[in-house]
Amino acid sequence: MTTAIRYYSTNRSVPEVPLDTALLQGQAGDKGLYMPDRFPAITAGDLSAWSDLSYAEIAHRVLARYTAGVFDEAHLKELCDDAYDYDVPLEKVDARRFLMRLDRGPTASFKDFAARMMARWMGALLEKVDGELVILTATSGDTGSAVAHAYKGVAGIRVVVLFPIEEVSARQRMQMTTIGGNVTTIGIDGQFDDCQAMVKRAFSDPELSAIRLTSANSINIGRLLPQSVYYVYAYAKLASGGEPIVFSVPSGNFGDMMGAVIARKMGVPVSRIIVATNANDEVPEFLRTGDYHKIAPSKVCISNAMNVGHPSNLARLVDAYGGRMDEAGALTEAPDLARMREELYAVSISDDKTRATIKDVYERFGVLMEPHGAVGWAGLERYIADYPDAQKELSVSIETAHPAKFPDEILATVGVDPELPPSLAGLESREEQYDTMRHDYAAFRDWVKANYS
Repeated sequence: MTTAIRYYSTNRSVPEVPLDTALLQGQAGDKGLYMPDRFPAITAGDLSAWSDLSYAEIAHRVLARYTAGVFDEAHLKELCDDAYDYDVPLEKVDARRFLMRLDRGPTASFKDFAARMMARWMGALLEKVDGELVILTATSGDTGSAVAHAYKGVAGIRVVVLFPIEEVSARQRMQMTTIGGNVTTIGIDGQFDDCQAMVKRAFSDPELSAIRLTSANSINIGRLLPQSVYYVYAYAKLASGGEPIVFSVPSGNFGDMMGAVIARKMGVPVSRIIVATNANDEVPEFLRTGDYHKIAPSKVCISNAMNVGHPSNLARLVDAYGGRMDEAGALTEAPDLARMREELYAVSISDDKTRATIKDVYERFGVLMEPHGAVGWAGLERYIADYPDAQKELSVSIETAHPAKFPDEILATVGVDPELPPSLAGLESREEQYDTMRHDYAAFRDWVKANYS
């Protein structure tokens, strides 16, 4: 009988824990991020057999390899069927290039995939224990609304979302601030990195130790594991015979990209992962030079959910390649940079190039992208320009949000006002309610103590 997977901290100074502990704790006690002690194999036979399955069915088969000992398979299947009740289109753009649209969930963002699964996992776990759990999460655009919707009304859970008030689009903001109930949103007069730093600091603050805090950001392993599924799904639906595939992933906090790394480690034949960032190019520079330097403050770009100057999940990426990086970005053990450069292609895309890509793809193919997806597509085109033989490879670029979340940018770029998906219809008529706060940790800590002690 195979033993259940355990989860260790990237800082390696606390004991390994089972999945349920990692889920409810969020960040490890030594400020590291949890990683599985092994990556269970997906075989070529599995991928072939799964080609006719639904997304929920593939999610069940992938996630069951990680949840053994915590959720029985029948229960997990129910949770997957409930979480993934929407389409996952793989849109053909040209002969060998596809766009995977992860924008059909209830908040029109790829964050729905992980948030809905994690909310169901946590809700099931909390049915067995007493007390309340407070989820603190920071968002640069889409995480907040996905988490808020996923956890709305879940018994025993209260949600606090911090967002940079000047950097999210109006529709992104309203998706968070019109929910109410067990969801509280706070607009911070800073940037995403400020919001994220406040959340991380709260987890290790002894003054808040009496409050059961956890995270729904991608620092939580419960966000990361479900994000590996759509790479498995894309391969099962599009590829055959063990042929290699290229994924291009627009990257900010690097949780989505780490999902692709996990899928490859499980056995999906990924020949290259394109790591496409906006002007916040700290990771492309790290891979190019071997030296890591945070960008502070992070640069403001139209692909706002990627305005991250120090990605939390970089510690996981370094760990996956044999190195060690602490939560502050200090590299204490070098990863295998040669292998990283062989398996990853990192590129920074400017706002001008992002707009030009939206326009070009719409005019050439009739395909409408939003800024984040355009960064991913531009990264794929840059990769093909550098490696012309890659034109023949099966390639999938990730569209992370619906174009209607960025109507002003899309209208100005291609003259089209994107049609609203059902999840955004009527949003402007809902009443908003949110607090505001300076990016001052002491003030945030006092607010948490006053509201949740």
